[in-house]
Parts: sequence; structure tokens; C-alpha cells
Amino acid sequence: MSNEVEFIEFFKEALETDQSLDGTTIFRDLDEWDSLASLSVIAMLDEEYGVVIEGDKFSKLTTLNDVWEFVLSQKTASV
Repeated sequence: MSNEVEFIEFFKEALETDQSLDGTTIFRDLDEWDSLASLSVIAMLDEEYGVVIEGDKFSKLTTLNDVWEFVLSQKTASV
């Protein structure tokens, strides 16, 4: 399991951005955020973490910390 720093790097790769991001970043406010970015992040979560998230649940997440906490909750639930 990677840590939050690695998660943020995966997120940046999915968005194809060089911007400085941290856990408090509201990712939906980023210039790069669009429907394709959303799909890229959802695919990254599945590929890197084996976590599947439905669109309605994903739409309720706001910050990178929210997404990371969701990943952790899913990984804990599957153990």
C-alpha cells in the first residue's frame, strides 16, 4: 500500500499536471479538471489501489484527502 505522498503523485499523473497539490487541494477547482480527468482518476484508483468507486460516491468527494480517505476505507474494508 502506498502512502499519501505517492497517492498525490498518482493523482497528478492522472490529471497530467505539474501543479503543486496537497491533501487540502480541491481537485474540482483545478484548471485540468473535466470529465476526462474524472475518468482518469477513477481508473487510477482501480489500477493502483484495486478500489472501485461509483460516480455518485466520487461526486461527493471534494479534496485529495477525501479521495485518499475513501481509498483507505476501502482497503481496510477488504482486509
